[in-house]
Amino acid sequence: MHSKPDYKSIFEQFKTEGTFASCAPIGEGHINDTFLAKTAEPEFPEYVIQRINHAIFKDVDGLMENIRRITSHLQNKLNEATSGAGHTVAMRLIETIGQKTYFKDLAGNYWRCFEFVKNHTNHDAPLSLHRAFEGGKALGKFQLLLSDLPGEPLFEILPDFHNLKKRLDNFNQALTQNPVGRVDSVKTEIEKMLDRADEMLLVYRLGEAGKIPVRITHNDTKFNNILFDDKENAICIIDLDTVMPGFVLYDFGDAIRTLANTATEDEDDLLKVSFDLVLYKSFAQGYLTEAGKFLTPTEKEHLAFSAKLLTYIMGLRFLTDHIAGDVYYKISRPSHNLVRARNQIRLLECMEENFGEMQKAIAEMHAS
Repeated sequence: MHSKPDYKSIFEQFKTEGTFASCAPIGEGHINDTFLAKTAEPEFPEYVIQRINHAIFKDVDGLMENIRRITSHLQNKLNEATSGAGHTVAMRLIETIGQKTYFKDLAGNYWRCFEFVKNHTNHDAPLSLHRAFEGGKALGKFQLLLSDLPGEPLFEILPDFHNLKKRLDNFNQALTQNPVGRVDSVKTEIEKMLDRADEMLLVYRLGEAGKIPVRITHNDTKFNNILFDDKENAICIIDLDTVMPGFVLYDFGDAIRTLANTATEDEDDLLKVSFDLVLYKSFAQGYLTEAGKFLTPTEKEHLAFSAKLLTYIMGLRFLTDHIAGDVYYKISRPSHNLVRARNQIRLLECMEENFGEMQKAIAEMHAS
């Protein structure tokens, strides 16, 4: 448990404008602790101050160097754009007074600061076709703008994050060890995972064979990481901790997994879980207006499959954690991870039922 931070002292470590007035927690993030700092002068910006969870992000130097390069490049690209930039903005990282990307306090906590994006909203689900389209467009533009980032590859902050082969190894290890005796009670779910394992390794094999390129990807594309203005236009993508080398299919698939589920991720009434094909098509259309400018034919061909893949991966991870004794994800009840796993399995089954239409929609979009 952290003691209450000295917000004023932390605020003054950064090259902020204005006089510190107040600071309070915001957001519902599960990893970092996030606070909104306000200044006494209304003409100056508000700031987001975050305590980085260095138990998860062990290489803070690499993490913050990634974010420095990403935000700087995005801002430069947007400044160069003469048209088509729309309302898009880049997150602005605030340096410390010592010109560093983070501040480490005497207790060993790591802090960083961003300028708060004014007049924005964000949503757990699209709620409208326009917002789904705008969300897809924002993700496509994010990948497009970072496709020519100069210099060395970004640091791989969380190695093997979407590596299905590694996830399957962890799953099989949990099955073998059965540390809390839950295997026998989830045989149906285990069978559904194992039956699909070979099919789901398709993207891993494509990557190993060099048939899809490694690009810069966000890797945590849940819909509430997209900020919108009051006209429902996307303006910014946030939560850049997991931006690192990867396959664009992971980003597209995870976005679809979260936005096209008609139920929340921990809904235990599986009758409420279905796949919203209309929202899927709208997001994909927006995505391809930007990403279509750089994607290879093989990447486009497997976009629909990527939605199944990321849903499978998350179902596998939830089921693995349930079998292992709930050691990774926060839970509110003993069966929470099992509920999540069943939810994702049902969503995957719904995608399988709609897969022909999903493929057809993508084919028509990138053919036009």
